[in-house]
Amino acid sequence: MATLILFNKPFRVLCQFTDEKGGTDGTLRATLADWLKIPAVYPAGRLDYDSEGLLLLTDNGQLQHQIASPRLKMPKTYWVQVEGEISETALKKLREGVELKDGKTRPAEVSTMAPPEIWPRNPPVRYRASIPTSWVKLTITEGKNRQVRRMTAAVGFPTLRLVRYGIGDWTLDGLSPGEYRATSVHAPSPPPGTAARKAAKPRKHAPRRRPRP
Repeated sequence: MATLILFNKPFRVLCQFTDEKGGTDGTLRATLADWLKIPAVYPAGRLDYDSEGLLLLTDNGQLQHQIASPRLKMPKTYWVQVEGEISETALKKLREGVELKDGKTRPAEVSTMAPPEIWPRNPPVRYRASIPTSWVKLTITEGKNRQVRRMTAAVGFPTLRLVRYGIGDWTLDGLSPGEYRATSVHAPSPPPGTAARKAAKPRKHAPRRRPRP
């Protein structure tokens, strides 16, 4: 069995346990260590500093790979607040795949949604009375850098707030920001030979580069 941690990562928390470089002013930023006191678990994938929501951590390297590997196409679902009333034309482009600088995205599942009943963000999203906002539910099966934000910007609707709701069958239901739930799951069968021995221990992610504003 493997340990799996479902953590609702707050806004402006680094997806790692240390901050090696600090922010733009050199001040150390909040990290996972400020919220999780569980030894020997590591993130299975990433969630940007300025994004919120579900982050999975595990003590099993093979499970970490299964969750994080883009080749295995585990779906990830996001609730996205965008600037403006998103059009059906933009939704169609997202569903078909969007051309980004590092290649075209895979087709996404996307639909409009009512504003979710979730916690207020601190600090709040900038409000402008003359410009409405809308929410979309977006599911992708890959993980390009800041992909969701770049996708919505590419179709003319910049992301204002990004909350990851689910990864595979796991969701953040019942978790407030900063809360976590631990569970035990069956670890995937490791491949034979040397790779299996290497996969037994999860990888520690290298410190992230300073997030872009």
